This record gives sequence, structure tokens and C-alpha cells, in this order.
Amino acid sequence: MNIKISLLLFISYSISQAQITGTVTDENNTPLPFVNIYLQGSYNGTTSNDDGIYQLDINKTGNYTIIFQYLGFKTLKKEVKITAYPYQLDIVLKEDALALDEVQISTKDNPAHRIIRAAIAEKDKNLKKTTNFTADFYSRGIYRIKDAPEKIMGFELGDLGGGLDSTRSGVVYLSETISKITKSEKEFKENILASKVSGDDSGFSFNQASEVNFNVYTNLINLGENIVSPIANYAFNYYKYTLVNSYYEGEFLINKIKVAPKKTTDNAFTGFIYIVENSWEFFAVDLSVTGKQIQQPMVKKLTLKQSYSYSEKDKMWPLFSQSIDFIFGMFGINVDGRFTGVYSDYNFQPNFTKTTFTNEILSIEDKANKKDSLFWKNMRPIPLTAEEMNDYQLKDSIKVIRQSEKYLDSIDLKRNKFKIMNVLTGYNYSNTHEKWGLNIGSPVFNSMFNTVQGWHTNMDISYYKYYKDENRSFNIRSKIDYGLSDDQLRLSGGFTYNFNGKTNSYVSINGGRKIMQFNESEPIAPIVNAVSSLFFEDNYAKYYDKTFASISGGKEIFNGLRMNSSISYENRKPLFNNADWVILNKDDEQYSSNNPLEPENYTSTPFDEHSIYKFSLGATIKFGQKYISYPDRKINVYETKYPALNIGYIKGFAASDSKYNYDLVQARLYQDLKFGNKGTFSYNIKAGKFLNTDELSFTDYKHFNGNQTHVNLDLNYTNSFNLLPYYNLSTDDQYAEFHAQHHFNGYLLRKIPLLNKLQFQLVVGAKALFTPDNKPYSEYSVGLDNIGFGKFRFLRVDYVRSYFNGKATNGVVFGLSF
Repeated sequence: MNIKISLLLFISYSISQAQITGTVTDENNTPLPFVNIYLQGSYNGTTSNDDGIYQLDINKTGNYTIIFQYLGFKTLKKEVKITAYPYQLDIVLKEDALALDEVQISTKDNPAHRIIRAAIAEKDKNLKKTTNFTADFYSRGIYRIKDAPEKIMGFELGDLGGGLDSTRSGVVYLSETISKITKSEKEFKENILASKVSGDDSGFSFNQASEVNFNVYTNLINLGENIVSPIANYAFNYYKYTLVNSYYEGEFLINKIKVAPKKTTDNAFTGFIYIVENSWEFFAVDLSVTGKQIQQPMVKKLTLKQSYSYSEKDKMWPLFSQSIDFIFGMFGINVDGRFTGVYSDYNFQPNFTKTTFTNEILSIEDKANKKDSLFWKNMRPIPLTAEEMNDYQLKDSIKVIRQSEKYLDSIDLKRNKFKIMNVLTGYNYSNTHEKWGLNIGSPVFNSMFNTVQGWHTNMDISYYKYYKDENRSFNIRSKIDYGLSDDQLRLSGGFTYNFNGKTNSYVSINGGRKIMQFNESEPIAPIVNAVSSLFFEDNYAKYYDKTFASISGGKEIFNGLRMNSSISYENRKPLFNNADWVILNKDDEQYSSNNPLEPENYTSTPFDEHSIYKFSLGATIKFGQKYISYPDRKINVYETKYPALNIGYIKGFAASDSKYNYDLVQARLYQDLKFGNKGTFSYNIKAGKFLNTDELSFTDYKHFNGNQTHVNLDLNYTNSFNLLPYYNLSTDDQYAEFHAQHHFNGYLLRKIPLLNKLQFQLVVGAKALFTPDNKPYSEYSVGLDNIGFGKFRFLRVDYVRSYFNGKATNGVVFGLSF
């Protein structure tokens, strides 16, 4: 659609508003997007959209000076006298002749280095200028897809909410946000007043100021991976600089500097920065990184553009507008898009009190997503493009149809058809309008092998119901488990009701009969145990039979404190091996017994059959926990600044044999500490002690998450040992365990030639276990993460060396990492 048609649509769309409207073009009548437009001497401004169209809200008539600022073009100050609204003001900007060609400078000292050194020297001072403020924020986000496939790995993609046209291209996400932000040296708070998502009148946009709070004055900018700022304290270690030219913007001399990484694998930007002479503040930045540099292989390119405007009142250059452009692709889907933000109505002398900042970092006003079109016409600082208007109109027109019961039923009818592949993948039946569904697991893929049951089914059946208006839900689930070798049918199930999304309170009732690993954490995944057994005759998983009934519940008492409790009845029976089937038979080996205490004794049991009641009470304390408040729910944000603490108490009582009664107190302290571009240090400390025990059942011992299979599917590498035998150090006394690792996130390996091209990431770790009557068990590891090819990088390999009783053991552990 050409510029004239776009302008006509825009004028008809906003004719009732009191504002200045128009287009900004170059001398060839080409629309100029992202032009900064603001009133001189104020923080009232806007930017032009992709069609070069702008609107500037002014409520009073009078004389004004309007500034039009665009990189590579001469800044224009336009004096206007406004007697009535709307006021049409079309602008033509002229290219800056001095900015057309790169200046070739020959000198012993790179002139760009003088400017960068000065900018680094004044960085902290300039950062402090905008440390404390309040401001209004507007953001718009858009995703586009081109030539999308109809199916991905056999699953139909659909039209993605109506965004795709006949060529399988179009806008698949469009949203807007209006909010107020409050910032201090250490805190950032945002209050969203209005949120709009095209085609979804109940959704909330995720383009928030808190997610795009990128400050180039800091040493590192987090774009998923920490990227070194061009004026970081150590920037000369990462960047090459070239002075392109210097030119005047009014009375200010602007230096345009080209920046590039010294190594293509460095976590550094490519692009241009514009620095104001003498004050050494940013005038603008235009910087890009690749997916490799931010450790996001699916991302092809991400570009950050920022423009700053001079304030006569505050004598500084605050951030005025920002855009993040991105291109990414995977599975044949190619996506491009942009998030645009405009900051206005700054107050750099806010009156903060003790109650200004709390642990609530983001709040969304009630009915923020219910604002009508008139509200958005009056409040939207950047006019919609023709593409965006068309998307809103299209999706608003089909929204009513697609939310109707008739349409949803028709979609469900198609989805709910049973296909022969459902025998392998499982079957789902849903009623989208009524918000309930039934899921039946695959009897084939859920079949597995262990030496107690032999080949057995492990099929799940579940039903869920969601009440959206009340943000509550419940689900009913059952498990059918039949073993061919032990000829036992075990049924178990449960019911869980979630009361609300604010305190996340719930009650759960469970019961039935099932087999359990002695370690209730079940560190050996069924698939890993099956492969280990069938191919290597290593049946590490040991089981017992449990018949049980329990009721449990939990609630967040206040922010940062969550309590959980349960009471249960359990009947435990020992089990024996019933299957010796193998795929690869080793003549000199056979399966061990199901008794972890005597693996060579096939007639003994680790405990006698008994029953017991158990009561548990636990608390999770997350110090300084930050959270987001939606109108109907609360989302806690993991805080790395402070550790989290779990404490718990378990009492076993009224056992059929009183010697099995016991008390257990335990605690866990864990944290992830960020060290900028040098990676993340994580630790997990656990400790506990049994009290009032005579002869504890082996089922209630403290068992540790060991690993003898050399495969780790846990993803949490600070929650388990790498080479520890599963039951050798199980205890009924006191214990303490320590896990730590440092993930360098590419900090070291990207500096090594050739190796840096592999994009591997170095990880080092240490673990220790302390139990009575045993010498400490310890492990040390060094590993490589982000192993794979192209965009598929989810493998990790660790070399591990363990020490116990004066003996050292070596091993390699293969795992997953995302």
C-alpha cells in the first residue's frame, strides 16, 4: 500500500483527536521510519512508523518548536503556529552531506580511541544522570512469518490465529503496551495501564519496559547472553573502532564511530555508536549481534537501535526511543519482527519514599486489556501502519467467529478424530469452549521394562477442567500399570484442585497401588533403566510395592514464604525379580537381585512388610523474592541476588511395627549467582538428621541421587552426583551434601582460536557427601555444554573423577542441557 493510501487511512482513523499529524520523507519522497519527533524543551514526543507517518499529541493551540531528528539527516527545527486541530504538518528531511561517506583518517593514533577513552572515563557519571526517574512508556511488538510450512514434524501449523494469508505469510503477533516506569539505582518497577493483543481481547502483551531495559552505559547488556558494551571498562579488549565522521547537530558535535568485534566469536556488537563531544553521552546507537554471539542458534540477527534527545532543562541526553529488530528461524519457519518503545514525560527528580519500591516489579491494572479503540486512538503515540491496522481489523472480525461455540466445536471435532497413530502417540479429546479435556497416554510408548515387572504398561489417563474467569482448575488422573512377568495390575490416581492464581493454593488427594524406587526422587529414569538392563544387564533401579492414600495441600502465606503439608497412609511390601530377558546377553554377567543391600542374594529382602502413617510439613523461603501481579494471578520471579531455603519435617508414626517410627528434619539452601559475562555459579546444599529411630525401614532411609548409568536426563546438574552408586551411602542418621558448578557460558572457550568456532561452553563442578561412619565422598568434573550442530545444541559431556575411601574413579557422563 503506497504512502498516500496509508495517510488517508490514518487521517480517517484519528480525525477526532487533538494532535499534529503528518508524514516524514526524504527528498525522494521515501518514507522515513523511526524519526524522533518532539517538542523543544520537553519530554513530549513520538516517532514515525514504518510508513513515515507520525502523530504528536498537543492539547492547546499556540506557538511551538517541533524537532525532527533522524540519523544521517540534518535535524530540523520547525516553528509552527497552531490555531486549530488536527494540524497537518508534512516534513521533508535532507541528508547530511558530512554523513554520506566514511572519512578516511591517517594518523598514528586512532582518533576514535580518544573519543572512546573519554566516553569510558565519563561513563559512570553519565549513567548516574539517569539513575533515578519516572517516565511514561509505550511499546509495540510485531512478528511476521513468511512462507510458513503447513506442517512441522507431522503436526499441522494452521493459520496461526488468522495471521497467514494464501501464501502462508503474514502478521502472527501484534501487541501494544502503555505503562508507567519507576527506576532507581538498584530497582526497576513498571505499572501497565493498558495492554492490547491483536485477536485476543483477554491476553496481555509481553512487550514490557522491564524486558527491554537495555542500558549501553553499563558494562554488559543482557540480550539472552551478556554482550559487552562498546564503552565498557574493558571494551578495548573486545572492540575495534573507526571514526567515520563528525558533524554538528545544532550546537553539538556528534562523533559517528564504527564498532566491530576483534573476534567474530566475541560477545560484542557490530554497528555504529554516536557520541556527543565534550559530554561524551550517547546521541544514538545502531548495534547488531548474531545468534551465535548470544548463544541462541535459531536467531539470525538482532539489532538494537536507540535514539537520545537533549533536554535543555536537565542538561543531558536521556533515552527517547528504542527498537529491537530480529530475524530468527527454525523447522522451516522464518520470522522477523520489531519491538518499538518510546519514553516520555521524564521526571529526573522523583520523590521516592520507603514504599516506592517493593518486591512487586511489575503490575498490570485491572481491565488493562479491556480498553476500547477510542482509548487507543487517544493514547497511542506512534500511529499504526497500514499493515498493523489491517491486522487489527482482520483479527477483530474473525475473533468473534473463532471464539464462538460453533467454531470451537468444529475445530475440536477435527482434532478429536481418532487416528491410527494415536495408538503410538496417545489420544487427546478436548472441549475448547467448555475448557476441559481428556488425555489418554500411549500404551506403546509408555511400555517399559524392569526386572521386577518385566515388560509392563504404564498408561496415564487424565481429565482437566479450567475456569478462566476465576483462574481456578482441577484435574483427575489415573495410572494403569500391568506387569507381564509378575502378573500384577496396579492402579493409582488422584485429584487436585487449584483454588486461585494469587496464592497458588491447592489441595490434592491421591491413592492406589504402584511400585516405587527406594529413592522417592526416582533418579533412574524408566527409559534409562530399561536400556541399561536390556543392553548391559545393569538393573540399577530397585523397587518396592506401595499401597497408599494421601491428602496434601499448599499455599503461599505471603510473598516469599510458601507452606506445604501432607498426611498419608502407606503399606510397603518387598519385591523380587521376575524377569531375566535381555537383548544383548553377556555370558559372564547376570542381573543383580532387587535387594540393594545384598545385590547377590536373590532370596533376601531389605525390609519386612509393614504399614505406617506419615505427616510432613515444609516451607520454602525465597529471600527478596520479586513478583509480577496480574489482575487474576501472581507470578514469582526467581531472584539470584539472594539464596532460597527449603526446610522440612517428616514424622512416621503408628507403624505396624513401632520400630519403624521416626522423625526427620532436613533443609536445603540453593542459589544461582550471576557473574556478568564470566558465567553463572550455582550451588545446592542439603542436610538432615533422623531422630527417635530404633530400626528404620530401608524405604525411609535418606537415599542420594547417584548415577551409575553415565547418563543424566535431570537437567539440574546440582541436584545429583555423577558417579555415586545409588544405595551404597544411604543412611538412617545425619547427612550433608554439597553440589556446585560454574557455567562459563562461553567466556573462556570463545577466546581460543579454532575451538571458538565450535561454540562449546565450559563447565566445571565439585560435589561432596558426608555421612556417619564413612569418609567423605567427593567428585570433580569438567565438561562441555552446548554441543550439537547448527541450531540443535542440547548435549553436554562431563569428565568426572570421584574419590572415596582412598580410591579414585574416572567416568564420562552424557546429558541434556537446554
